[in-house]
Amino acid sequence: MYSHKKSPLVWFSHITVLVLVVLWTIPTFGLLVTSLRDKDQIVASGWWTSLATSTQNLIYRTPGEAGQTEEGGLYINVGNALEDGAGKVSRFGTSSLRPEEFEVGQTVDLDDGMQLTVEENGDYRLTSPEPFGRRGERIFVTAEIPPRFTLENYRNVLTAEGIGQSFLNSLTVAIPSTIIPVLVAAYAAYALSWMKFPFRNLLLAIVVGLLVVPLQMSLIPLLKMYNAIGQTFGVPAKTYVGIWLAHMGFGLPLAIYLLRNYIAGLPRELMESARVDGANDFTIFNKIILPLSYPALASFAIFQFLWTWNDLLVATVFLGNSEQTIVLTARLRELLGSRGGNWEILTASAFVSIIVPLIVFFALQRYLVRGLLAGSVKGG
Repeated sequence: MYSHKKSPLVWFSHITVLVLVVLWTIPTFGLLVTSLRDKDQIVASGWWTSLATSTQNLIYRTPGEAGQTEEGGLYINVGNALEDGAGKVSRFGTSSLRPEEFEVGQTVDLDDGMQLTVEENGDYRLTSPEPFGRRGERIFVTAEIPPRFTLENYRNVLTAEGIGQSFLNSLTVAIPSTIIPVLVAAYAAYALSWMKFPFRNLLLAIVVGLLVVPLQMSLIPLLKMYNAIGQTFGVPAKTYVGIWLAHMGFGLPLAIYLLRNYIAGLPRELMESARVDGANDFTIFNKIILPLSYPALASFAIFQFLWTWNDLLVATVFLGNSEQTIVLTARLRELLGSRGGNWEILTASAFVSIIVPLIVFFALQRYLVRGLLAGSVKGG
């Protein structure tokens, strides 16, 4: 019997992967929990206390004359100072300087002969010998509020905040910007791998060299070129066609490089046998190369979709920020500026933006490693 002990390097790699998974999962889970919490509880405590009762200082204003009734010469205003009646009041007050001045159940005298009583369940009774004014009285309560989860944040985000339209705009940008480069790169990779033509190696070297060209350096020249061509053929600027072409241009070098390494590693005997049977290059590509290249195509599609979905710079330059075309990342940027304190809106918006990439990744992740590593070993 031989004992197989794992080397320290193996243990280090396993621990490192575990730490990375935890570091990625915890913030994502916290974002999800926060997006489902009530806005008052988000301010009162962190997401890790979401299952515990939280202490909150609440302000309630009575309805005034609109809610008054008259009994025996007294004007009475009754109600509940807690939202939905959920929670337990520990202290209350009538001034912002002393919000915990009185105990629950205590009847306190206010100005002009008014009296106020607040019970533990939040019920209050306000009496006055004179009719109440239009503006009601403020009641400050300190209450123990049980955990509350709601989908109201997502409802507000998908309707009132305009995220729904931006979500569709991002899909309109990301899906064609993923499919078009994959198809073009697949044809180019096959040509650079198995077709004989002049300057093939030079073209491959140019493709590899384009991998190091910064996007920011080529963005403005590409935009000027697109606008010039658009003016020549009467095509308007700031359209989806422009951003599709831009993402195709920026994504093609990496796509051709990855797919070429994979396709070049396929067995030569497959192509030679097909040519003996009379198949041309188009038939070989459609009948043999494409079915065998699904892992590589899927692995690049994941990268391309994640990049185009999370893109802000290219979308802003080629598409603009009009209400009809603004993408999800640009909408979130505006929310960060105008709704910086509304954490319930920001967290729900952020989770809406990452749920689609998560679905795409987990649906295609079995192809990811296989597609990336398959081109590293030369076929027979």
